[in-house]
Amino acid sequence: MGDISSRTHLDWLESEAIYILREVAAECERPVLLFSGGKDSVVLLRLAEKAFRPAGFPFPLMHIDTGHNFDEVIEFRDGRVAELGETLIVRQVEDSIARGTVVLRRATDSRNAAQATTLLEAIEEFGFDACIGGARRDEEKARAKERVFSFRNEFGQWDPKAQRPELWNLFNTKVHAGENMRVFPISNWTELDVWQYIAREKLSLPSIYYAHERLVVQRNGLLVPVSPITPPKATEIPETRTVRFRTVGDISCTCPVASAAATPEQIIAETAITTITERGATRMDDQTSEASMERRKKQGYF
Repeated sequence: MGDISSRTHLDWLESEAIYILREVAAECERPVLLFSGGKDSVVLLRLAEKAFRPAGFPFPLMHIDTGHNFDEVIEFRDGRVAELGETLIVRQVEDSIARGTVVLRRATDSRNAAQATTLLEAIEEFGFDACIGGARRDEEKARAKERVFSFRNEFGQWDPKAQRPELWNLFNTKVHAGENMRVFPISNWTELDVWQYIAREKLSLPSIYYAHERLVVQRNGLLVPVSPITPPKATEIPETRTVRFRTVGDISCTCPVASAAATPEQIIAETAITTITERGATRMDDQTSEASMERRKKQGYF
């Protein structure tokens, strides 16, 4: 890495994240890394490679699949896992629906919030005591409240008013049976940091992160992708626009933004001047109320 005075801010962020990943491996009995195929979890995989290669990862990967994902993302997810030769656990929201632990009013309702139930069921099934995720503080106000090691009680619930103090790089990893941690190694990164790291490390991503033509409708200030899950309303007129996704997730609540950026460098230039967070610009589920994300996180969401 060279002389300490020559390190960039990305070097410092990378070092901090690697330290956190190694802390998880040293202190937790059964951790798991959440990998959806999105850009933040792609960065996490790169950091895990730097933390643990040439050995294998000291934890499996896991995806809580809503069944309403973009095909490009699932194809990328499986290809990346095969390249790494690591173990991927997939648990489906569809199975929680079949068990009756998730009940939706309509088949086309968003399954994004329902991921919390499936995640908690998977944590209990495998006895995970730490779930490593790619959430960042700059994404959304509830995530800004999270600690790096964020405690969850035996019901998987988060209490933002009763969080453990984190002084410098001293983390409290102690949990009792049934309790667990959510760990966010890139919590201190911004969206711009992530894209700069993707460019520096030459990381591959699902193609929908880059500009492409897509059929969309305008709804509540967002560009909603037209799909069997999100068909246009009777009064809406679909149009083909050049767009890209800033974040990827459940089709029912994830929207692209108008953009011609086709390379990481062009996206960095766009991100540097944007004034809206990526979730604020792209997620329908976060616009239902000011406290949408915090309410979901209290119930066990990522």
